Amino acid sequence: MEDERGKEASAPVRLGILLRHLFPPGPASPAGAVTLTSFPTSAQVASMNYPKQFRYTLDNNLLSPEQRHFYDENGYLVIKNLVPNEDIECFRDEFTKICKNEIKVPGLTIMRDVTIAKSEFIPDQKAVSKIQDFQEDKELFRYCTLPQVVKYVECFTGPDIMAMHTMLINKPPDPGKKTSRHPMHQDLHYFPFRPADRIVCAWTAMERIDRSNGCLVVLPGTHRGSLKQHDYPEWEGGVNKMYHGVHDYDKNVPRVHLVMEKGDTVFFHPLLIHGSGMNKTEGFRKAISCHYASCDCHYIDVKGTSQEIIEKEVAEIARIKYGVDSPVNLKDVWMVRSRLVKGERRNL
Repeated sequence: MEDERGKEASAPVRLGILLRHLFPPGPASPAGAVTLTSFPTSAQVASMNYPKQFRYTLDNNLLSPEQRHFYDENGYLVIKNLVPNEDIECFRDEFTKICKNEIKVPGLTIMRDVTIAKSEFIPDQKAVSKIQDFQEDKELFRYCTLPQVVKYVECFTGPDIMAMHTMLINKPPDPGKKTSRHPMHQDLHYFPFRPADRIVCAWTAMERIDRSNGCLVVLPGTHRGSLKQHDYPEWEGGVNKMYHGVHDYDKNVPRVHLVMEKGDTVFFHPLLIHGSGMNKTEGFRKAISCHYASCDCHYIDVKGTSQEIIEKEVAEIARIKYGVDSPVNLKDVWMVRSRLVKGERRNL
């Protein structure tokens, strides 16, 4: 009997010895420190336990603890080869038809680079740098409802999902004035709904995207900060409409350039500071994206906040676009832009 009790008492000791052999602390780290290694989805593999509670993702059976930890720490997560090539080519064809005026989409916003807008242009994709609000285009909105995309979105928003902002970016070759850049910014600056943690963007590369053609640039961890003051940057070549940027961010935070292959998709938090560089190639760089929000999110009044500047600008554009004489606020604009993806529409 005493021998059996002795075995039971020594079991935790033996387990401790075994664990130390399996997970020895590094020479430059304290015992129990987490050791990180590369991971193909931009998450990372750790050799020790993670916290039981994750702030920025919901409990699910899709994301691994390593991926949830990476998103919590960095504010973004890349999933490789998520969107098939055949879907991307369909989106590309639809975009071309829109640019050639072969298709008219209600509510669509067509944007041109500031240098193109000031010049003579023909109605094709070379004159268009971005289209927004394609929620009424059946083919392009199909991107927002792709099952493989939506299942990841649920990890951030929950099962009831709204598509709040749709966009296809056609970054043009830079004309030498650096206008193809997008200043470092936070997407939440444009959104009059909260909470931020239940909002996520899915951004899919429609071809290989790297530093030569202006890949996304992110400042990891900045999603844990607050919404900052935005304004137009003072760029010599001019700035595209509504390309607001953050001024007072820490320039010492290392930048990460997201090199992505065709079909790769990055999911990121609306407070993550990000932007994109110049397109130094002769071709156009395409990506398609959608910002999603939980149907439990709610609208806020942005008057008296740092977002008041964007509300005035968006409201003026909306009055002209929709021919409305009465006052328009940011909430009105986003209610028109949004569309249910899955579940029940509630607050939004």
